[in-house]
Amino acid sequence: MLERKIQAQLVGWKAAPKKKCLVVQGARQVGKTFAVEQFGKEHYLELLTINFKETPNEAAVFQGSLSVDTMVTSLRFRHPELVITPGRTLLFFDEIQECPEAITSLKFWTNDGRYDVIASGSMLGIDYQRPSSYPVGYLDYLTLKGLDFEEFLWAQGLSKDLTASIELYFRNREPVPSAVHDQLAMHYRLFCALGGMPEVVQTYEDTKDMRAADAIQRALLQGYLYDIAHYATAQEKIKAERCFLSIAGQLLGKENHKFQYKLLEKGCKAAKYYSSIDWLTRADIATASTNVTAAAFDLVDYEVEGNFRLYCTDLSLLLAMRDFGIKQAIVEGTLSGNTKGGLYESFIADALHKSGHVLHFYRNESTKREVDFLVQREGRIIPIEVKAGRAAANSLSRIVSNNPEIDAAYKIANANVGISEDGVVTIPHYMAMYV
Repeated sequence: MLERKIQAQLVGWKAAPKKKCLVVQGARQVGKTFAVEQFGKEHYLELLTINFKETPNEAAVFQGSLSVDTMVTSLRFRHPELVITPGRTLLFFDEIQECPEAITSLKFWTNDGRYDVIASGSMLGIDYQRPSSYPVGYLDYLTLKGLDFEEFLWAQGLSKDLTASIELYFRNREPVPSAVHDQLAMHYRLFCALGGMPEVVQTYEDTKDMRAADAIQRALLQGYLYDIAHYATAQEKIKAERCFLSIAGQLLGKENHKFQYKLLEKGCKAAKYYSSIDWLTRADIATASTNVTAAAFDLVDYEVEGNFRLYCTDLSLLLAMRDFGIKQAIVEGTLSGNTKGGLYESFIADALHKSGHVLHFYRNESTKREVDFLVQREGRIIPIEVKAGRAAANSLSRIVSNNPEIDAAYKIANANVGISEDGVVTIPHYMAMYV
């Protein structure tokens, strides 16, 4: 059974003295249902799960009066085996996007305050069937993504105290002992080949068969394409699918990874596909990194409109777009060519995205100077250069020397922890999650 960090967040929500209904957001198959049901079984006497895709007839509960007492009575008649008691029962409304009235009802559950209610769905970031009375201000939110590298290490059998020790080396700027470093690098390459989708990781853990995991990756990719076809508007379906399936080709095999519309359709204009990119990001299917003209706060003020890179929200999806043989090269560390650089950039984008960062990059077309990622926290700009090997990061050093207010900069490379004379901190790829 995979352990997820969201469990601690759910426990914190339950303990809050005045809590609202909780919405657990995230893309399909990242483990939302499993996480909430596991939490419900461990921390409540009763768990009532209503999945509006599996049992659409349950929507009838929410089509009349939205009085909490009326809804509870209806639920008790439908589920006579349950008592449904305040504080002792968790009500879990799964795939709630399929029942707009249930979304509206969350306001009344929050106002009543007696019952603990969690809702979840895979397409809550888009306008699909959005109710006219959306309960803005009445909800708390948590977002679940695929497994990060630390959760993957737990799945591999490493204890939490061992994984916590990795962060100490990062915080203290100390090299990791060589034997440990080599083992972590091996685990990381395996993680990158599998990605963080729970079913993929669990399949590999159960079978140790990379081809079995690959089959799950490809099935998940088809499931995402189904979601595009099912939830996108008629005008967006084909365009959104083209944009999504082009991600691997946009990132791999060439040096400049700027998203190019000409790879979708000869001679097409950005205006034709811009709304499709927006749809993919709001649906948690893809995440964008936007070019900026300066490494200065606030990064959004320096964004170059229409100049961005697009990444899958999990490596499982990206790898499913490529030939199976690339996984062997990742695991064995034998990647070569432009594909290698593009993949490692994607690996770090995955780590930064799962850490909650909004992604930007710097590229000056005149000087050709480039920094792969810029992130910001509490007014501080953190530039990051990614190297598949151990090459120098000249652009990063120039950014640091020209911007004295930058007090943290990282070169993420196939190397151990170290600090250069100009203050750039080198860290191994597997430490990207701590930036």
